[in-house]
Amino acid sequence: MAWDDQNQQPPWGKKKGPQTPEELIALLLNKLKEFFEGSSGGGEKSPSGSTGQPGQNVSGPGPFGNIGRVGALIGIFLLVNVLYSSFYTIAPGEQGVVLRFGKYTKTTSPGLNFKLPLMDEVIKVDVENVRKEEFGFRTKVPGQRTEFEKTGYAGESLMLTSDRNVIDLEWIIQYKVQDPIFFAFKVKDVKQAVRDISEVALRRIVGNMTFDYVLSNREMLAANTQREVQDSLDRYQAGVKIVTVQFQDVNPPEHVKPSFNEVNEADQDMKRLVNEAEEAYNREVPKARGDAKKMLEEAHGYAVERVNLAKGEASRFLAILKEYKGGQEVTRRRMYLETMQEVLPKVTEIYVIDGDKGGVLPFLDVRGGRKAAPTAP
Repeated sequence: MAWDDQNQQPPWGKKKGPQTPEELIALLLNKLKEFFEGSSGGGEKSPSGSTGQPGQNVSGPGPFGNIGRVGALIGIFLLVNVLYSSFYTIAPGEQGVVLRFGKYTKTTSPGLNFKLPLMDEVIKVDVENVRKEEFGFRTKVPGQRTEFEKTGYAGESLMLTSDRNVIDLEWIIQYKVQDPIFFAFKVKDVKQAVRDISEVALRRIVGNMTFDYVLSNREMLAANTQREVQDSLDRYQAGVKIVTVQFQDVNPPEHVKPSFNEVNEADQDMKRLVNEAEEAYNREVPKARGDAKKMLEEAHGYAVERVNLAKGEASRFLAILKEYKGGQEVTRRRMYLETMQEVLPKVTEIYVIDGDKGGVLPFLDVRGGRKAAPTAP
């Protein structure tokens, strides 16, 4: 079987073509090198395959042959460029927004992807990394010991409160891309939009609060600012999500800080004295109220006791009066004996006085049973 040398080669002698873009580029460089070196030299093969000797006139390929070779090289270069631009890579944490003739077509995921050459355009958007904006300072050297630069950024953090005080409020806002299509097309400069919206929102919120309220409610201030900034960005369809709003430092301006510290110390002393007074009030007033209530209860109990005793005595007297009217002599004697029976056990000494002599007779010691010396009249 005869093989046509001009059209094809036998499969066992056929060379493999370039497999990668790098091999295509290397092949293109070799072709260019061969072209510019030309056919002149010490020895050149003739069209019949023989090697020419010095001084021998050998005809070259001619100008039309060189133009064809240049056109072939240009065609190979364009083909390699088209093939190379048909593939693109999306890194992890990114998404690709594909445009065909300027119109959105699709969103691609990380990895190797294909696009139509000369028709599709790919915009790569990082959707994983957290971006941040700093107000009132800039991070100069990040790390374990971060260095900050504050010179020239004081105007970003100075704000006016509702009680007409100036406060120096440094903060950081962190955000990440939520919708790559909105992020790429809806807002021209998302970074500047985040800065402007967050500054407007925070200044408005601080302007409705007093100085002391801002100092003591930083967490609530950060939450309100994050919510309001997110609502504004959603209305503008910026395609970002606020991760956090964090305040670095909340202080009065530098030139009024000594006076502010004095006022703060006086305020702390006032609060301390008020707390001590409230402590004494809470300790003494309830005690006095308890004592007063105790005395009132005792007086009420004593009154009830006396009234009941008086009622009992009156009832007893009325009962005795009834018995006395029935038998006066017997009742009188019984009352006398009952009285003596109640009184005599309590008597330790008995004095007997003689009515005629007017003196005191020797008394009888009821308890001990001994006689005592008579006392002088």
